[in-house]
Amino acid sequence: MAEAGVQMRAKRTDRPVPWLLMVLAVIAFAALVGLGSWQLQRMQWKEGLIATIHERINSLPVAIGSMQARYARTGDVDYWPVELTGTFYHAGERHFFATHEGRSGFYIYTPLRMAFGRYVFINRGFVPYDLKEPQRRQQTQVEGEVTIHGLARNPLGEKPSSLVPDNEPAKNIFYWKDLDAMEATANLPLHSMVMPFFIDADATPNPGGLPIGGVTMIDQPNNHLQYALTWYGLAGALVGVVFLWLYGRRKPRDAATP
Repeated sequence: MAEAGVQMRAKRTDRPVPWLLMVLAVIAFAALVGLGSWQLQRMQWKEGLIATIHERINSLPVAIGSMQARYARTGDVDYWPVELTGTFYHAGERHFFATHEGRSGFYIYTPLRMAFGRYVFINRGFVPYDLKEPQRRQQTQVEGEVTIHGLARNPLGEKPSSLVPDNEPAKNIFYWKDLDAMEATANLPLHSMVMPFFIDADATPNPGGLPIGGVTMIDQPNNHLQYALTWYGLAGALVGVVFLWLYGRRKPRDAATP
């Protein structure tokens, strides 16, 4: 039997678990895992998109009539090669704010009138900011019939993000490709019919070197695996932090008996 005044052995005891914090930790863990899984789904989608783009751009070019039929059938002509002939309507060119090789400027979207009377907006390429006005680049105003090789591009139904500025048609400055607004402000002849998609011209040099064609963005960034691993890593770190926190709540308590 132990004598009075003798210190007894230390006992361990558990503090009550704060269940509210545990619930919040579980919710945070589920959210992090969900974000990681969503990024894996996005990675699969992006890989499919990249494969589709490369398959299309390596296809043989088709006539604009075939492209029109394809759009009517599927509503998707993005990145399909096309060949067409017509005459530029330079008075109706629209200016899309863009950057190219570190310089700010504009992509020049010019209506092309084809032999059967319809128009299509051609993204002829990039000009520097101070050459926005056609009067300062007269050599770019090609006259007569031209043949264009390029890639068809789908129109946008709405502004892609709230971060994108609103278009300023009155100033002929566009920040997103609003085909309807471009058509409405291009002063095309009355009752003109416009193709429901764009064409990005290829890199064939233009007179005077402007506009600089071939500006279609082909490469698609695919960092979703890195993002997924980041979210999963944070979920694992959260589990480790909670485990250490719960373990640290167990501390020795010294007690003495008389």
